[in-house]
Amino acid sequence: MASLSAAISHSSSHVALAHSTKPKKIYHSQCRTLPLPHRSFICRMSFVSRWNSRDKSNTRVFASVKEGILLDESVEKVKLPIGDTWSVHKFGGTCVGSSERIKNVGDVILSDDSERKLVIVSAMSKVTDMMYDLINRAQSRDESYISALDAVLDKHRSTALELLNGDELGNFLSELHHDINNLKAMLRAIYIAGHATESFTDFVVGHGELWSAQMLSAVVRKNGIDCKWMDTREVLIVNPTSTNQVDPDYLESEKRLERWYSHNPAQIIIATGFIASTPQNIPTTLKRDGSDFSAAIMGALFRARQVTIWTDVDGVYSADPRKVSEAVILKTLSYQEAWEMSYFGANVLHPRTIIPVMQYNIPIIIRNIFNLSAPGTKICHPLVDDKEDNQPLESLVKGFATIDNVALINVEGTGMAGVPGTAHAIFGSVKDVGANVIMISQASSEHSVCFAVPDKEVKAVAEALKSRFRQALDAGRLSQVAIVPNCSILAAVGQKMASTPGVSATLFNALAKANINVRAIAQGCSEFNITVVVTREDCIKALRAVHSRFYLSRTTIAVGIIGPGLIGSTLLEQLKDQAAVLKEEFNIDLRVMGITGSRTMLLSEAGVDLSGWRELQKEKGEVADLQKFVQHVHGNHFIPNTVLVDCTADSVIASHYYDWLRRGIHVITPNKKANSGPLDQYLKLRALQRQSYTHYFYEATVGAGLPIISTLRGLLETGDKILRIEGIFSGTLSYIFNNFVGKRAFSEVVTEAKQAGFTEPDPRDDLSGTDVARKVIILARESGLRLELSDIPVESLVPEPLRASASAEEFMQQLPHFDQEMSKKLQDAEDAGEVLRYVGVVDAVNQKGVVELQRYKKDHPFAQLSGSDNIIAFTTTRYKNQPLIVRGPGAGAQVTAGGIFSDILRLASYLGAPS
Repeated sequence: MASLSAAISHSSSHVALAHSTKPKKIYHSQCRTLPLPHRSFICRMSFVSRWNSRDKSNTRVFASVKEGILLDESVEKVKLPIGDTWSVHKFGGTCVGSSERIKNVGDVILSDDSERKLVIVSAMSKVTDMMYDLINRAQSRDESYISALDAVLDKHRSTALELLNGDELGNFLSELHHDINNLKAMLRAIYIAGHATESFTDFVVGHGELWSAQMLSAVVRKNGIDCKWMDTREVLIVNPTSTNQVDPDYLESEKRLERWYSHNPAQIIIATGFIASTPQNIPTTLKRDGSDFSAAIMGALFRARQVTIWTDVDGVYSADPRKVSEAVILKTLSYQEAWEMSYFGANVLHPRTIIPVMQYNIPIIIRNIFNLSAPGTKICHPLVDDKEDNQPLESLVKGFATIDNVALINVEGTGMAGVPGTAHAIFGSVKDVGANVIMISQASSEHSVCFAVPDKEVKAVAEALKSRFRQALDAGRLSQVAIVPNCSILAAVGQKMASTPGVSATLFNALAKANINVRAIAQGCSEFNITVVVTREDCIKALRAVHSRFYLSRTTIAVGIIGPGLIGSTLLEQLKDQAAVLKEEFNIDLRVMGITGSRTMLLSEAGVDLSGWRELQKEKGEVADLQKFVQHVHGNHFIPNTVLVDCTADSVIASHYYDWLRRGIHVITPNKKANSGPLDQYLKLRALQRQSYTHYFYEATVGAGLPIISTLRGLLETGDKILRIEGIFSGTLSYIFNNFVGKRAFSEVVTEAKQAGFTEPDPRDDLSGTDVARKVIILARESGLRLELSDIPVESLVPEPLRASASAEEFMQQLPHFDQEMSKKLQDAEDAGEVLRYVGVVDAVNQKGVVELQRYKKDHPFAQLSGSDNIIAFTTTRYKNQPLIVRGPGAGAQVTAGGIFSDILRLASYLGAPS
């Protein structure tokens, strides 16, 4: 302090000179009878006066603020009108960031039809940072502070030249240059001392508000409107606290406001935000976000009708829109909800901003200066009649907020239970290292105390606790002081959550279905918020999951399509046709985030436009990379739930299912390879599915779109016992044997089926019976039989000599040579009044399965088929005499894609969509 005092004394002659050469004028921010030069605030500060006490000639120049506003008692006082006639507006730095924006602010002020208006302004955009930079350069003895100060001067001078003219311009530029000279002298003193006190820093950085207030008031006066500007350091008195904050002195501030207004009555007052004075009349600031605080305090002092905070966003969002694209603007918030959300990091208001207006029930409106058509968000007491029953979830939970970069500390041990003072000792140690406790959670057993602190403070806290409890740790009364790093806090906020059953259940259900693990939980008895701790990597996913479940009441699923062949492309077409209906009528939002084939893949951040996905794949497709594809669909978007739809018949793709499910990715497929592959892999897959909230659906693996798997599961889950499953599982072979009648040759019917598109490109894939065997093994395993594919005897319809044919064409050319054998089987069946059918059988009683060509009487249900229909008969304990039969189309792209689509909708229902 001594060095700085010496530096001030050294430079005082410059300051005094600035005063002696400046003409004495009267300005709107002071009493009309005040002869002191306005805005030479440094020269009116009592603490500066003491540093120059030896120079008696300057004593009057260094008068205090309090002295500066002493009134001539002979002047008639004007009483301050308080109440609903006043509306308060606050404009942030971006709102007054340029001359054009200042003009726009002027228009907004004039368009307000309130009788009286008080306007709080921040410094122009970036100016406060520039002023702090001046201090940093000066105390670092970096002479570039001079050029940096010139940049500040140029910014405001050029803005004034664009805004003002005549006497208004001349007066402002005179004041601006005078202030710059004073700042230059002060910065020189700081440069010499190499140090800036907090008071000096606050004084310097507050100039941006003074300049923007003067310019804006001049702009309003250009329209012929009575307007004064207020230096709030003359009115607003605050007491600094030990926590680097300030407490307003409302009683003293009210006195000073009445005194100021009695000599500066006006319909419009432009006041400086951010700055104030201490009871000793030393300039100070309201710290960061102080302009909002200024507006709230002044709103309370004036008992204003409302306080409008003008920003660059349309209002308060239900969640951070940078993390949740579906976040919506909230129409209203209660004071308590806004308080909770701002504490947990939401871009609302600083919590202290809300305190002054709550006392007088003054609403705060958050509005966008760049979008005047947006009504914004109103923060006020909740309406009395706004407590109806059967409220939707979004009215119960208003919004969600997160705090990142936190760590959990868990103090645990049996010696804590029932020991008074343990919590005091724990949090006393935390206080001693100056750490901030964000959240506390303790079990009723008192066995452990868990709390969250910022990541950067966790090491110091842990060391302090280990030191404090060293004896208890060594003796075993405490088992550990454990750190869980890399965490995030998620808070659900809503005043109406109080005493509403089911809110917590819905929250945790949404997290569970998104495969999110909760590390800690906290909820106050007010029930205004529920707080959970999750890992940092899960934070955004958790936020999207709960927001989607609560606020939007919409189930949003990211879909990745693997294999856009015949079935995959048909599914995409069905999704395109139904997307709008699902959104509007069922609140299901299915977004295809990627499509991949074996060579090319198409990725999208917002969702592929399915009306032209083929063209997009050609234009924007990239080399297929399954790992990158999965990462994109699962990780790089705003959707909490992910499903991969495998439309291939590839065993390599199927081998990834377990890993995908383990990562919380749902899987839907018609691919039979996973469920008919090695038994141990199948059992591992099903075990994982049962242990988690991740779903694996495969209805289309058997019977295409027919409800075969679901019917079987329904029987088993309701306690029925499977005795036998018998059916025609191949649409191709169903078509062939439905048309293999009379004198027709077998090869002729196969050729016809191939031309009609019923067979695979190589008909041997159908005639071999392997596909039917896979379906049999799937049903057998679903029924509880532990069989391998090799355990199923299969009667192949491919003649032995043709199984090694080099190509499908060669096979088809040679097939007619073997028609005689099949014709004989047909003739024998017809002679007996029977038909040939290629069937698969699960014999649950004897624990076996078989695939073979069998004969059935013409009155048997299997003989009644036509076309490519499938038919499956379930013989169970309940359906023993009359089997339960499922029949319908079992082949074709449309029905198979429909079966997959049905599974997707079933998944949506499980994830919360209305059924």
